[in-house]
Amino acid sequence: MFLRKLVASPWLYFGLAGFLLLAALFSQFERVDANVPKGEAQDLLTLSGRQDLNVLFILIDTLRADRLSAYGYERTTTPNIDALAARGIRFEKVESQSSWTKASMASLWTGIVPEQTGVLRFFHALPDEVTLPAEVFQQAGFRTAGVWRNGWVANNFGFDRGFDLYYRPMPNRPSNNHRRQSPSSHKLEGTDLDVTQAGVEFLTGSRDHPFFLYLHYMDVHQYLYNDSSPAYGSSFSDIYDSSLHWVDQNVGVLVDSLRGEGILDNTVIIIASDHGEAFFEHGGEGHARNLYWEVQNVPLIVVPPIAIEGGIVVEEPVANIDIWPTIFDLLGLPALPNAEGRSLLPLILAAGGSAAQPEELEGRALFAQLDRSWGRNGDDSDEILSIRKEPYRFIYPRNSPDEAELFNHVSDPGELEDLSQSEAELAASFGREAEEFLARPKQGWENPEIELDNMMRAQLRALGYELSPADPFDAARRRAEEQRVKADGTWEE
Repeated sequence: MFLRKLVASPWLYFGLAGFLLLAALFSQFERVDANVPKGEAQDLLTLSGRQDLNVLFILIDTLRADRLSAYGYERTTTPNIDALAARGIRFEKVESQSSWTKASMASLWTGIVPEQTGVLRFFHALPDEVTLPAEVFQQAGFRTAGVWRNGWVANNFGFDRGFDLYYRPMPNRPSNNHRRQSPSSHKLEGTDLDVTQAGVEFLTGSRDHPFFLYLHYMDVHQYLYNDSSPAYGSSFSDIYDSSLHWVDQNVGVLVDSLRGEGILDNTVIIIASDHGEAFFEHGGEGHARNLYWEVQNVPLIVVPPIAIEGGIVVEEPVANIDIWPTIFDLLGLPALPNAEGRSLLPLILAAGGSAAQPEELEGRALFAQLDRSWGRNGDDSDEILSIRKEPYRFIYPRNSPDEAELFNHVSDPGELEDLSQSEAELAASFGREAEEFLARPKQGWENPEIELDNMMRAQLRALGYELSPADPFDAARRRAEEQRVKADGTWEE
């Protein structure tokens, strides 16, 4: 009787699933996907005719591109992601549309720049008129699920549209993970293993039906890692790398689960990020303060259910608003209404040697925006605009145009030498382009304004964000922590 009850109990299977998940997580595998059919760039055109495809979208919060070994980093931080990039499509230069999560994710999901989504302040929600990718997938018959740990993409801001299931997972039992918080980040309960386990359970239960699964990882943002991650050092930058290695293990678990369920060869995997992270390149640590390269350059890797020998690398600069126009073009699904982003499929085919280089996608101006008053309720807007147009980045403060900055990131990759005076004519030309961008007619949408309760404020402060009215205790704690930062960026224990 006891054995029959045990076998019938769902807790037995949850326990076994958890054991197998943890065993896989700490085994560090990099398997060759022998059962994924080999192909060439032109074979991507056949995907639009398939009815059996799944889509797994992995968003790694706060991930700057130059810290992935697939992007040339000297440390092997991402062996599992590297293996995916080696048989997929890697975009070398990708521009986020903001350095703050909610504004960036609103643009990524809609294919529309922040100026037009209207999501610029902490109380802004997505307008009712926009369509999100999950809605397109849902209407096409996909099962849809989103699992997240960042409160800026919570349901009340409108990010849950089109998802059959959209939730923040409950923290699992304590693990052997370590936190080394930066001044811009406080403790967030749980780990990305909670997201991974929820994702594995969903894809296991959906293996016989097309699905769209969105997983939003946060441990890189939180500087969290575990004992199996390399101990690179004690600076924020070192700990960030250890955290990335830990998150890469979670990605490996997902791939191994797809392989084990026999659906790796009919699943498109996308790996992206909302913004990067600064390590004192321009005087500060963190993000959501400026629009320099270290918070704007993000990775984008698209892994089709076809193993392309040697992979494809797209060198032309692209933007996060291009992600879903590209995926829907690839899958033959309806385009996102009102999207300003472009399908990158022509660039992919050209980089893979199957088509000529598309002139209409060359030399585009890529825009990013940040309202530096996003967290203060009563303050006037303090917007800055970034224009990335090879080989330049132009940063334009809307309220003080005379303080604009111009950088040549080919001769000056760190964007440290302001050329706005020595290249005054070029800077003036960029300034006119910035004003034209900002003067464009708005869509006429209204952004719902969300009043945050105390619980939501506490959750967002756990991510390191202060919202007005300021919490005196929180502000005092942050000042005390900031005083513990050494000049070299290490933590004063």
